[in-house]
Amino acid sequence: MTLPIRPPLPVMEAEPVEALPEGKIWRYEPKWDGFRCLAFRDGSNVELQSKAGQPLGRYFPDVVAQLAALDAKRFVIDGEIVIPVKGALSFDDLLMRIHPAESRVRKLAAEHPAQLIAFDMLVDEKGRSLLDEPLTARREALDAFAEAYFTDTDRVRVSPWTEDPKTAQRWLDAAGGALDGVIAKRADLPYQGGERTGMQKVKRVRTADCVVGGFRRASRGEGVGSLLLGLYNDEGSLDYVGFTSGLTRELRGEFARRLEPLIGPSAFGARAPGGPSRWNRGRSTEWEPVRPVVVVEVAYDQMTNGRFRHGTRFLRLRPDKRPDQCTRDQLYKRSGRMPRDIAA
Repeated sequence: MTLPIRPPLPVMEAEPVEALPEGKIWRYEPKWDGFRCLAFRDGSNVELQSKAGQPLGRYFPDVVAQLAALDAKRFVIDGEIVIPVKGALSFDDLLMRIHPAESRVRKLAAEHPAQLIAFDMLVDEKGRSLLDEPLTARREALDAFAEAYFTDTDRVRVSPWTEDPKTAQRWLDAAGGALDGVIAKRADLPYQGGERTGMQKVKRVRTADCVVGGFRRASRGEGVGSLLLGLYNDEGSLDYVGFTSGLTRELRGEFARRLEPLIGPSAFGARAPGGPSRWNRGRSTEWEPVRPVVVVEVAYDQMTNGRFRHGTRFLRLRPDKRPDQCTRDQLYKRSGRMPRDIAA
């Protein structure tokens, strides 16, 4: 490549915070529920880089083709790859793209084409690096680039932004599904790859009442290390939907006293905790099934393939709630509706 910057390039990251910062130095953007992507184009060569610095192009040939079709021959854009399906964004379809078979990837790309939502410009169409420019200048360059080169037929679009904290809070209140939260960026800072000092993220946390269907023992010390959570589906079967860990010493002991007498046959149906963890290969997968009588309330951010995408946070015991009231429909009733000004 003859660009002034090349992959792998560390992306600018965000510090998790509880509330949106306010002040004239901040700009706000939707946090899309997709894969972070740096897109490099130099002539006929297009490369996509993940947040972790790995190549993404083989999994998203449709995005590569979209960028190669633009009239601009040189640029570097920071953005998010998403897959629209039936008017919403599907993270499940994104995950299915990470497949070793090229034929499978191309089939999925034909069924549900991916889209790049751009939110920063690191190299303009003249090949000039913008890394040292403040966000205001980089975003001005991106908006001008989009107006000149993104057409109605291109599946590449620009993410909206606002300086109004009330608008940003409205976006955050609607988070869920396509929108993962809100990003706040310092308008006066250059692109700080690999750092979290100029960007903050706030996610909307939702809650669910779940049945404890099992537990794993603490890897250190005594007591319960994590709770295995279930929700009843429409057929009345208990589906495994994830776990909650990070329990205090007191809670580890409290749950041991509650759950040890309940150990017995598994109450989970076809969707049960299973084999080795894909991400934590060294972690023990052994667990103890229990009778489904204990209900807990947990906080979560997103769902993927019917399960909590990340580990949940324990909030409280719910002795006032019957286990059969812990159904999947509570998840959908609480999902927000996307504001029209940011709908993908």
